[in-house]
Amino acid sequence: MKEVVVIFPNKNHHLQTTRSWDFLHFPQRIRREHTVESDIIVGIIDSGIWPESDCFIDTGYGPPPIKWQGSCDGLTNFHCNMKLIGAKYYKNDGDFSPTDIQSPRDSSGHGTHVASIIACNLVNSEGLSGLGRGIARGGVPSSRIAVYKVCWSTGCTDEDIIVAFFDAINDGVDILSISMGNDVLSYCEDPITFMSFQAMNKGILTSMAAGNEGPGLISIKNVAPWALTVAASASDRNYVTNLMLGSFSEHVCPNGYSPLVYGGSVPNKRIGASSSQSRNSSYTENVKDRKVPQFCLRKMIGSKTLREPLIERLSEPNSLNPILIKGKIVICDEYNFGEAAISAGAIGMVIQANATKDDSGVFALPTTYVDMRSTGYILSYVSSSSNPIGSILKSTQVFDASAPYIASFSSRGPNPITPHILKPDLCAPGVKILGAWTLANSPTRLQEDLRRLPYNIVSGTSSACPHVTAAAAYVKSFHPLWSPAAIKSALMTTATKMSEEKKPQAEFAYGAGQINPERARKPGLVYDITLVDYLKFLCGQGYSNNDLKFLSGINSVCNRYGTENAWNLNMPSFSIPIMPSTHFNVTYTRTVTNVGPSSSIYQAQIIAPPELNIQVVPNVLHFSSVGQTQTFGVVFVGRISVGNNIVSASLSWVSSTNTVRSPIVVFVRN
Repeated sequence: MKEVVVIFPNKNHHLQTTRSWDFLHFPQRIRREHTVESDIIVGIIDSGIWPESDCFIDTGYGPPPIKWQGSCDGLTNFHCNMKLIGAKYYKNDGDFSPTDIQSPRDSSGHGTHVASIIACNLVNSEGLSGLGRGIARGGVPSSRIAVYKVCWSTGCTDEDIIVAFFDAINDGVDILSISMGNDVLSYCEDPITFMSFQAMNKGILTSMAAGNEGPGLISIKNVAPWALTVAASASDRNYVTNLMLGSFSEHVCPNGYSPLVYGGSVPNKRIGASSSQSRNSSYTENVKDRKVPQFCLRKMIGSKTLREPLIERLSEPNSLNPILIKGKIVICDEYNFGEAAISAGAIGMVIQANATKDDSGVFALPTTYVDMRSTGYILSYVSSSSNPIGSILKSTQVFDASAPYIASFSSRGPNPITPHILKPDLCAPGVKILGAWTLANSPTRLQEDLRRLPYNIVSGTSSACPHVTAAAAYVKSFHPLWSPAAIKSALMTTATKMSEEKKPQAEFAYGAGQINPERARKPGLVYDITLVDYLKFLCGQGYSNNDLKFLSGINSVCNRYGTENAWNLNMPSFSIPIMPSTHFNVTYTRTVTNVGPSSSIYQAQIIAPPELNIQVVPNVLHFSSVGQTQTFGVVFVGRISVGNNIVSASLSWVSSTNTVRSPIVVFVRN
């Protein structure tokens, strides 16, 4: 049919503050173009929003910008304002569950959390039960928000995502944020990649989450060269919950203590639950090709680190004996949110887990998790004591001096489609991030959890992505006419370098480094990319004229523009795949545009290990005007020794006022 533009199989996608902005050296009193920032419209494709949150009050706002073409019409029990200027929802199949709210109102909490990281007003927040107390604020608190709800209790379908993208583009948003993803497909087959290309062609940068399938290599989810892919790092604020053990000889526990019981010792035999089931050691069920233990009974699907909102019930929620559990602290064998424990009347949980320091969770009842060594001691104490007791202390906030580092759950590169294009692009805080929450759901999203709180603490690349969205909006407020590629370049070349020692996957974990929004405002030079550059790159990747007509709407693309090698796409990063133990000699070409002082001189500065020889030709760039461009080549020569599969380096263009750094990674391609 001629009227059909492109056809995608309809898949389901999974959704992937008071401290993080200060940690990024982006204080409340940073220089802003308030009037322009107030005209920036951020489109958020997610699970909706809780419009009554203090984060989204419109006091002091004028009418929406003239460019705004969207609406908030025809909605029931939902109202926009001068800050939240647009809201729409999409459910093409019409299949709503009882927990779904048929409006842009957020029943999950995910979309509200994302929106608050981007644009929350300055709010005096009590945090989550006192944790994270302080001034809550988004990265661009003066900006406007438009929300497009595509995510429901069953996930987020392609057909809804595509329409939401089209609406956002036509409504007039300036930046798009989408914290979800699925398995990597070709650039023309994945709807999010396809639609982010349409956005780029209209001057709109899309920020995407890298995914939560780390720490393995090639686990990254969103790899479009024209979009920003964001990994999750940790800030210096952490939370700990301690467990105290005690003893007593009376029939009444000391104040603050409760009896301890091991879950494997208290199966609910009335429903046929066995000890092996309740202790979660042998009874497993294959869920999405992953063995998932059944005790404590809820796991988040689609994320190795269990941080995304799609939740499935895996087995009978009453496997614990309520008579033997009530009023006690139960020891679980696996990470869970407390559904079975709270249903049986427990007052606390101790979870055995090989946890890393970036692990975190919000639970339905007081909970702590301990490593296997501590677990052995606790179980020995429980089995040897006639009256084992414990006390789960109130969670406390601590300083993490080792930050920033990349979270273990954050997905890694290299790019499985185009290994010459480095992914992720950069990283931002995504561990234990405080943000606004929906009052339609509990912080754990469990029905058994009756709490309704305005803020929640969440981890995931879904929380890192909106930090970069906000940083991009901040840069755009100073440079409204910059292209998406120029904004992306500014963020990457000014990012703070991360430590290779802390993450052996190096650039495949963190890209260019951690965002520094204030420095990105004045990058000095940018690596710009036009629509034609992307099309030539895609022709070089083997896409046909017919493929690219669907993508760009242009006939005979490759005949008209020719082809270009992937390594010469004008990215502000360098990714060099090589064969093992093979000598290599390759040249990459780049072009930079002067956006700093009109008259400036830049000297190339290379940092590289001995086995890698890098030459830049020319190694000095002279600029005499703003907007002037200069082209240079980078020659990479060397041989990577066996067992050294990833080698990091960098190229920086250094002037009297700016350092424009590009990450370099040379790696053995499997």
